[in-house]
Amino acid sequence: MTIHREGKTILFVLLIVLFGLNWAVSYFLPIPILQNTLIVVSIIFYLLILQFFRLPIFEIQKNDAHVIAPADGKVVVIEETEETEYLKSKRKQVSIFMSPINVHVNRMPVAGTISYFKYHPGKYLVAWHPKSSTENERTTVVAKMKNGTEILFRQIAGALARRIKWYVQEGQTLQQGDEFGFIKFGSRVDIFLPLNAKILVKPGDITKGGKTVIAEL
Repeated sequence: MTIHREGKTILFVLLIVLFGLNWAVSYFLPIPILQNTLIVVSIIFYLLILQFFRLPIFEIQKNDAHVIAPADGKVVVIEETEETEYLKSKRKQVSIFMSPINVHVNRMPVAGTISYFKYHPGKYLVAWHPKSSTENERTTVVAKMKNGTEILFRQIAGALARRIKWYVQEGQTLQQGDEFGFIKFGSRVDIFLPLNAKILVKPGDITKGGKTVIAEL
């Protein structure tokens, strides 16, 4: 386990702020119960923020026939739908909701070359809102596999998560399990699969990004 690069600056600044706040209270308001309470609250708050940016280290079990979960979280949607932005055809959609306590790293569900990428500014509806996938701030990424199959996935911001980060660009080739982005403080990731994909999860299942196999192609 290590700390993700997205959190290092935030954690450093927060440490300085909390240290300064505790020093100021101890200097100007030398009341033991107040000092001790603030220390405990500061430690708990810092640990909560720290866990947002944890980065588990593990070996990715790569398999071209498998689609692995792009994020930690809970499966909230499995349905057949029309993908209208790029694929413009019917697909099986699997949506994973990331809570604030999940690991926030987003990983490539398949290996491939990025054939399409677009960032969409937008609203910050709660992640489970039906219109969040089309109206919220989001990114759309398409990976083209060696066999020509294209898999589309989206990072979607929510009411709390308003910081989407991405590390991909069109023409870039990535391996299954590589980081393609990060959503600070959780939200949702949608993935659109071919209609003949065999879905291996069900609504309510808990996924681990880079580990859980959500479908077979």
